[in-house]
Amino acid sequence: MSDNFILFPAIDLRGGKVVRLSEGDPGRQTTYGDEPRAWAERWQSEGADWLHVINLDGAFGEASAANFAALRQILSVGIKAQFGGGLRDEPSLRAAFDAGISRAVIGTAAIENPDLADWALATYGPERVAVGIDARDGVVRIRGWGESAGVQAIELARDLYARGLKWCNFTDVARDGLQSGVNLAATSALAQASGLSVVASGGVATLDDVRRVHQAGLAGVIIGRALYEGNFSVDDYFRMQNDE
Repeated sequence: MSDNFILFPAIDLRGGKVVRLSEGDPGRQTTYGDEPRAWAERWQSEGADWLHVINLDGAFGEASAANFAALRQILSVGIKAQFGGGLRDEPSLRAAFDAGISRAVIGTAAIENPDLADWALATYGPERVAVGIDARDGVVRIRGWGESAGVQAIELARDLYARGLKWCNFTDVARDGLQSGVNLAATSALAQASGLSVVASGGVATLDDVRRVHQAGLAGVIIGRALYEGNFSVDDYFRMQNDE
């Protein structure tokens, strides 16, 4: 297996607490405690080099002070993190980088304000900027997945690649938080059509899901509920990697 593949344990923050949503629905929330630093320490101790941290309050257009405080606690353990949710203008992006993140994930703003993505790429470079493309039935969803953007995911990905983007997180909204398996066909198609380094997200249930994403040549995978529910551990992934 390639050493370039990245496993991203996910820490989704709402009101400073660690949560998971089903299909992005705030009414279908499971809370996994109010100590985000402890989860960061756990994933790091099991071998993770990166985390995927999302400010759900920001994604829903709500106040984010508690989540930024939680982000700083997470980063204090000395782990790299890509961070997204509500990063829709230059001040919010600067605040995230000033907090110490390694990569910003722009979502809604990549569609509604393309100049912001251009500014971020010019200011921080393509290794430090990703766009989160979240789709249902191939059509991009925005604003915490609550609205359709009316654009095809592959069309958006191609445009972003042409603008200098390298990294993309692709989520099949219909599978997120349900542990129903990764939509590998759609994710691989997006990567092949766009040329982007695509990280798969949504639906991971088993270690075999991770293996299939890896073997498909994708750049990485984001794992949330399957880790929190104990389906497998980050340690299990690294043991699998060493065996192959």
